[in-house]
Amino acid sequence: MTTTEHKNTAVNNMEPLFAKDYNVYINHTDAGGIVYHANHLVFFENCRRDWFTKLGLNGYFLQTDDGDIQHFVVSQADLQYKRAILLDEVISVRIDKVELKPASIIFYQSIHRSTSDNSATDKTISQILSSTKIVIACVQNLVKPEPMTNDNTNHVQADTAPMRPIRVPKELRDAIEQAISEQTNERL
Repeated sequence: MTTTEHKNTAVNNMEPLFAKDYNVYINHTDAGGIVYHANHLVFFENCRRDWFTKLGLNGYFLQTDDGDIQHFVVSQADLQYKRAILLDEVISVRIDKVELKPASIIFYQSIHRSTSDNSATDKTISQILSSTKIVIACVQNLVKPEPMTNDNTNHVQADTAPMRPIRVPKELRDAIEQAISEQTNERL
């Protein structure tokens, strides 16, 4: 077992920071009733968004006092597909661990299926379907709309970057740190 596999196994055996069940509909699947690979990312994204909402944050679009817009973009996604997700299943999508960096947030997430073990104890077993490490970077938009001119052209200078990396906003950082702290205290 590699270090990465061991770390992922250890993370997945812990209580998740956040978990939510989602129904798998026909629009998530291919013609064979198997969830299209890109839709794993959609489920992971929905879970992160729902967690931010639970924390009382609009974590994707934040406005500064100056009116500037800050938001997050995915800068890295490392997915491991383990088992097929099927039409009409209810899956549990989880945030297993979060690491805060100065200008980004690293999410370790997983998707699980609950099944019965069919023994005398009839325990429910969680089967991992996919896992991911997703890095979202905090950025600020630099392009502002220009007023319309008579020649009907709106130009953005070619050498101007549309956004720049910035620090994770304090309100969001504090909310995530509190959620992580609460999870740690529950384990003790």
